Amino acid sequence: MLLGYPISEIVWLVLLILAGGVVTGILAGLFGIGGGGVIVPVLYEVFGLIHVPDNLRMQLCIGTSLAIIVPTTLRSYIGHKRKGAVIPDVVRVWTLPAVIGVVIGSVTAAYAPGAVFKIAFVVFTAFISAKMLFAGDRWNVSDRLPGRGLMWVYGFITGLISSLVGVSGGAVSNAVLTMYGQPMQRAVATSAGIGVPITIVGAIGYAIAGWPHLQQLPPLSLGFISVLGFVLMAPVSSYTASYGVRLAHWLPRRGLEIGFGVFLMLVSLRFIVSLI
Repeated sequence: MLLGYPISEIVWLVLLILAGGVVTGILAGLFGIGGGGVIVPVLYEVFGLIHVPDNLRMQLCIGTSLAIIVPTTLRSYIGHKRKGAVIPDVVRVWTLPAVIGVVIGSVTAAYAPGAVFKIAFVVFTAFISAKMLFAGDRWNVSDRLPGRGLMWVYGFITGLISSLVGVSGGAVSNAVLTMYGQPMQRAVATSAGIGVPITIVGAIGYAIAGWPHLQQLPPLSLGFISVLGFVLMAPVSSYTASYGVRLAHWLPRRGLEIGFGVFLMLVSLRFIVSLI
């Protein structure tokens, strides 16, 4: 027995988390999404195996995901910045409203039931997937970025959704930036930059939000963050992010959009099944 669980079960969970870490890092660099769309479903199954209460499992997945993708998103951002693909003005304008959105989402985590977060996950992945797969440039509203006021709104929405579904915000910011005529490679790079403050503030917020529920959470939990999940997955995903960055600058724009859309659709279907 280890931490109150059979050693064979712990070994299986460790292997599953490590495998998810490899995929997470590659996707983070490739799509600028921080990998949360993979981490949350993987951890959902992991925490189910160790019998985390259903009303807290999704929050624990999201909080742990945000903590894990802090170093991954940072590494992805540095890689893209070195290639000169980041749009610095967007990162500057979106940071404050995005952080405000994250704080509101973290407060929600302390009170809302798990089903709320599943529904949010399904809605946002389905919408972004449809845009990437079927709309192409038909959803583009302009060939230039909007004014500061509307950019603040987009930043806030990005932060709020990120904290409700456990991602770095890349799914939302990628869609917004491409709708305003930005190339997918620049959108991916800029999304990684915005994801840095989103994930840091989100992880802190979920740690605080889960503090009153510690007795119902697994061993080695820091609020709604599993320290075991963070320690095992974070270094692996951070290391493999550089391979995704290389792919992002090698693949054509439409290829990135189709891959991103298919990935998000699969994630959406998985959580629809869990709601039935």
